[in-house]
Order: sequence, then C-alpha cells, then structure tokens
Amino acid sequence: MEGAEVQVALGDRPRHHWHPLERLAVFRHARRPEVAAMNKVLPMPRRQRCAVYTRKSSEEGLEQEFNSLDAQREACQAYVMSQKAEGWVLVPAHYDDGGVSGGTLERPALQRLLADIEAGRVDVVVVYKIDRLSRSLMDFAKLVDIFDRHGVTFVSVTQSFNTTTSMGRLTLNILLSFAQFEREVAGERIRDKIAASRRRGMWMGGHPPLGYDVKDRKLVVNEAEAALVRHIFERFLSLGSVTLLVREMQAEGRCTKRGRPFDKGIVYKLLNNRVYVGEAVHKGTSYPGEHDGIVEREAFDKVQAILAANGRTRAAATRSATPALLKGLIFTEAGRAMTPTHTKKGTRLYRYYVSTDAIRGRDADETAAPVRLPADVVETAVVREVRRLVRTPEIVAQAIAAARREAPDVEESEAVAALGCFDELWASLFPAEQARIVKLLVARVTVTEGGLAVDLRTEGLGSVLCEILAPKPEEVTA
Repeated sequence: MEGAEVQVALGDRPRHHWHPLERLAVFRHARRPEVAAMNKVLPMPRRQRCAVYTRKSSEEGLEQEFNSLDAQREACQAYVMSQKAEGWVLVPAHYDDGGVSGGTLERPALQRLLADIEAGRVDVVVVYKIDRLSRSLMDFAKLVDIFDRHGVTFVSVTQSFNTTTSMGRLTLNILLSFAQFEREVAGERIRDKIAASRRRGMWMGGHPPLGYDVKDRKLVVNEAEAALVRHIFERFLSLGSVTLLVREMQAEGRCTKRGRPFDKGIVYKLLNNRVYVGEAVHKGTSYPGEHDGIVEREAFDKVQAILAANGRTRAAATRSATPALLKGLIFTEAGRAMTPTHTKKGTRLYRYYVSTDAIRGRDADETAAPVRLPADVVETAVVREVRRLVRTPEIVAQAIAAARREAPDVEESEAVAALGCFDELWASLFPAEQARIVKLLVARVTVTEGGLAVDLRTEGLGSVLCEILAPKPEEVTA
C-alpha cells in the first residue's frame, strides 16, 4: 500500500523506469514509517506578547549612558529571545520607573503597563526580580489578581517559579516576604542615618525656612529674609499678640518665602522654630546646628516665655472679651428669653444658653424644648443658617431693595456678587465684628423641639450690603 502511494506520488511510470535514488526512497519509506510522521507540518505556538518592566528606587546613576534600568531590560530581553520558539515576542513599549519606590503602586510606568494589560495588549510580564515589580505583599497580591483576571503570565528572569500551582504561589509569597523585610530594614537604616545626621546638626533636606537658602546641602543665611525674621520677633515682643502681628504683616503686604501672605499658623510656627537660634531639631530634641543663627537667644527665649505663659491667659481673655453671639436674640418656643452663661472645669470654659425659667428655678413644661443648650452648637447652627439664607433669591432681592433705600446707586450685579462672597467675608471677621453683623441680620432665634427657627432682618442685611460695597479708604484716596 505504501509503495502504491509512493508510486502515485512519483507518477504513473512503471517501477522499472524509476531512478535508483527513487527506488531507495521507496525502500526507506516502507521500512521507516516514522520518517513520514516527522514530515507532517507541526502547529505553530501561540504568539505571546511580552512586556519588560524595570524599576530602580533611587535616581543615583540614572544619568549614565548604561544604567541599572538598561541592565535589567537587557537581561529580560535576552530571556524573551530565548523563548522565541514558544512564540514569545517583545512589545515595543518600554515600562521603566526610575527613582520610584517599590512600596507603592502609584508609578507612571506601572500604571501604563496595567492600562495596556486591561486593554489586552500584553500576555506576559517579564521582570528581572520579583521586588522590581513590588516590595509589598498586599500590593503584589493586587497585581497578581489583575494578571489572573486578564490571563497574563508573570515571569521573573532570575527566580524561576510557576504561579499557577499552589507550591509556586507559596514560593512567591516567601520571596515577597523577604523583599518586604528588606524594604523595611532599608527604611530603618535611612531613618537611623537621618537621626544621626540631625544629632550632628546637619540639614537633611526639605523646604528651607524663611531666612535661609540651601547651598551644598547646608543652610546659608539669606540676609534680606533674615531681616524680616528679626522684625517679626521684635514686633511680637512689642505687641505681645500674634493676631495683631498678623494684621500688621498683612497690611504691609509681607509674604512668606513661598509667596503666601502670613497667617496665625505660619507666624506661630516661625516663632517656635529653633532653627533661628542655630539649632537642629529631630523628634522634639534640639542639637547644635551647623548653620548660623539669625535671632538672638535672649529674644527667642523671651518670645517662648510669652507664648508659654500667656497662651491660655490670652485665649481666656479673648473668649471673655467676645460678646455672646446670640445675646438678646434667642428665645424658647414658649417665648422665654435664653441668657448666656458659663461654667469652668479646671482651665476650660464651657458656655451655654439657659432659659430664664431655669435660672429663676421655675418649673418648665416637660414637653417644651431644652432649656440649657451648648453655646457653640447653637451659634454654629445659626451662622450656618444665616449664610444659607443670604444666598436665597428672595432674601437677595429684599437685601438689594433695602440697600437701595440707603444708597440708590447700588448695582444689582455688584450686590449679588457681594452676597455670593459673604462666606469669605464672614471668615475674615473678628468675633466682635461677627457679633455686630449677627445683631444687624438676625431678628430672632426660636428654639423648638425640631431645631432652630431663624428670622432675618432684611433692613439689617441691606446695611451690611452697603458696608460691603462701600469703597475702601485706599480706593477713595486713589
């Protein structure tokens, strides 16, 4: 049968007309059938698109012509080429994260890789070592989950394992545990180095404080800014109030090193900064610094004494000097006035609004609204309601009409814009000014079981609107 098939293949010539080599071929096919099987066409392996991912934690050496990222990519590319018979091909895109920690997934190249995986452009992710992809067990578990969902295989060139088996996953988790341990040890080593450097008074980076520049990794005095720092310390010693100092600095147009206007937080931080007396601070402990101080130790100590001794005293004085926001305006549902009062526990002051019935010892109806309310809660709720009401169309129209009775030339567009900025205006007011505005705006606050009812005085809102639209003294001068 085999001879007949060969004969057909060679043509219809009689056997005695065959060439000797043709006869030898027929003999070999008849004697060795495995040769025919080898001549069958084998199926081509499925094409596997391979993406090489590289990472380096620090930027050191990245400027070199051949750096660590290039070495990782070269090794991965060589591995992919060795698997060419399996259908592996490189994708043209490069996924390189230079100077990025492996402790986070927020890496530009990694995010591009994940986007390409979700788009179906990658079949195999190739890395030099597992920790190049991630040093966190939790993050790596997330990545493996993404790979599994999209049918993507993960390969480490220097660490051979198969993640499709339970033993392979165990091996992977063990390797990742060591990678995370190595990362934590490196972090501890860096923190210890920073602590040792701070003990020696060295500057360890970050934004330099006002009054200094950084040159050769050291703080150098900026004379122009140093003069401003000394001025701030001197003015605080004269005024004794951060609030007054901030108002003065803002009126003079003074700004911080980064161009921001001074506020209380910035000034407090500046006045407590021991860098200005030539010290370096690490975790609350001060050490002699390598840099020069720009504020005299005596002046700095006086400022600290004022801040420490008068902090609570000044806060208490401010609270006592600030009038109760709703005094004379708040009433119970039964029409009884509620009076501001307070109690002290230690150094803390607790303010309340109490009905006159409770003060005089009269029996109150059990179904009536509470007769004792925390002042902060009530005042905050009333202010929130006022700020909401002044933006409603009805109140805006009434306010404009009331304002025009005082100033007929009030423009509607300007009035609407001014009322739209009421929140910003309110935040910039001092407590006494806020109390005055509330007296102008609020006619009555009624405490009920369901909450608070606030009645506005539109005439008062018109007066406030005129004050907002009135030109500033400097505008008149100009």
